[in-house]
Amino acid sequence: MSAFTEAEREYLQTQPLMRFSTASLKGKPDVATVIFEVDGDTITTGGFDITTTVRYRNINANPRACAIVDDLASFDPWSPRGIKVIGTAAVEDGPPPIFRIAPAVVISWGINDTTPGIPKMERREIA
Repeated sequence: MSAFTEAEREYLQTQPLMRFSTASLKGKPDVATVIFEVDGDTITTGGFDITTTVRYRNINANPRACAIVDDLASFDPWSPRGIKVIGTAAVEDGPPPIFRIAPAVVISWGINDTTPGIPKMERREIA
């Protein structure tokens, strides 16, 4: 089974930014807005020199990570939609080096069911 439904994959391909969160070994959180790409069942993101970032240090100490991509499909009626990916991240040596996020859990809302209004959240554990 794919980590993302076809509707989720299509949505992710239309979005330019995600929020990428990590935590240090002691639990100190960090979040950054980054560009990203879907690569099969994973999400990749990079940057100018990721080896100098807090995310790089955090992932090398604690691979748990979370990414969120969301927006509003409509203001009236209020229709939020998005995808939250909870899993592990790894650094892949480049050039250039990148982060690869492997989902353990995918939570989405307003993507698979596009009924206007407050959406139902869908949660899937990825084997």
